[in-house]
Amino acid sequence: MKVKSFFKYVEIQTKAASMIPFFGGTVFALYRFNSFNLTNFILMLVSLLSFDMTTTAINNYIDFKKAKKKSGYGFEKHNAIVRDNIKEAEAVSVIVILGIIAVIAGIMLFLNTNIIVLISGMISFAVGVVYTAGPVPISRTPLGEVFSGFFMGFIIPFLSIFIHVTGDQILSIAMRGGILDLKINLNEIIAIFVYSVPAVTGIANIMLANNICDIEDDLENDRFTLPVYIGRSRALVLFELLYYIAYITILISIAAGVLPVTSLLFFATLVPVRKNIGRFKVMQTKKDTFSLSVMNFAVMNITLTISIVAAIIINMF
Repeated sequence: MKVKSFFKYVEIQTKAASMIPFFGGTVFALYRFNSFNLTNFILMLVSLLSFDMTTTAINNYIDFKKAKKKSGYGFEKHNAIVRDNIKEAEAVSVIVILGIIAVIAGIMLFLNTNIIVLISGMISFAVGVVYTAGPVPISRTPLGEVFSGFFMGFIIPFLSIFIHVTGDQILSIAMRGGILDLKINLNEIIAIFVYSVPAVTGIANIMLANNICDIEDDLENDRFTLPVYIGRSRALVLFELLYYIAYITILISIAAGVLPVTSLLFFATLVPVRKNIGRFKVMQTKKDTFSLSVMNFAVMNITLTISIVAAIIINMF
């Protein structure tokens, strides 16, 4: 398989949806806990990126095998297996190899941290597989936006913070005398969640935009996604609302002292984001406007991360 075909098959351009929350969580760990572990950082990076590519490859392979409609922009140009004439054996091999790499790196990360990482990783792996495969993949149901937003928008930042923090500063679990001892620092969990809201809503909107663009094709291919259930007009209202929820949450977070004053920089993104929302509401196609949801996610979350970096630099002096 050619490198170009491989990148298309795993949709390398979409990995920003996992990498941006990962780096955002790392920066938040530095800001709030003044902690960074290089070994854990590398292990999670390898495991996360490999698994993200695995699930994307599985999704494209399942689409290739189950598609009823095999013509039109959404298939022969969008599905790499068809476009680049990738052999099925090669497509399956990529899935297996990437999956093995993800599991090995994940196990090494667990051995270097604690059981919280193992439990979270196992649940995420299971959801990732069920999301794209099985009799009724989650991505083909109205719950796709919920699961993708929560696991990629919150669990990724949570783990990317947790691996750098020692002790029971956030969450700990232990077995003592046959009694399971679970300690949760609710203040820190809430702080991490509110910081992650722009990632949660941004990723949910990427999924939502994708499904809005594919309403007709999804109906033909028996994919009953959220926009299919609630209709295009309501889906577009939800698309816009999710972005504004992120801005409101960040404003509250700054006022509550969870985020630094430098995070006011985040609100500079409101201008391009509103412009992109308007463009998407006029036209919803994979070719012309789907990328606007990815752009909104990137500009919002990269800007938020930069604002935290600015606070870290200021605190150094």
